[in-house]
Amino acid sequence: MILTEIDHIAIAVRDLEAAIDYYQRAFGAKVHHRQIVESDGVEEALVKVADSYIQLTAATRDDSPIAKSIEKRGEGLHHVGYRVDDCAAALKAMIAAGATPIDTVPRPGSRGTTVAFVHPKGSFGTLIELVQE
Repeated sequence: MILTEIDHIAIAVRDLEAAIDYYQRAFGAKVHHRQIVESDGVEEALVKVADSYIQLTAATRDDSPIAKSIEKRGEGLHHVGYRVDDCAAALKAMIAAGATPIDTVPRPGSRGTTVAFVHPKGSFGTLIELVQE
């Protein structure tokens, strides 16, 4: 099995501060990690749930994937991040199984991770992020 666990569930939001406030009031959640990822045009706040995260993510610029997603579909579930031991090997296995890669090679992600995205068209409608810690 290439997948080791769920790394995170990403939720696209317009207002990151409002989303953080809601999660704090509704669940008593605390932000475990917060980061701006300039290359993706997003700011994220990670709420730890057991060994996984809820990733609240908002656009920092109008051309970011999150901004485009919210414009097209509205706020809500954006992608699922699967933790893997070897991102390159997992991406290669997914492509061999018929997946359509967004990233043809792994790249740096937040928290010092290595990541690669796979298009929803080849993954039964779900955007997938492979995450290697």
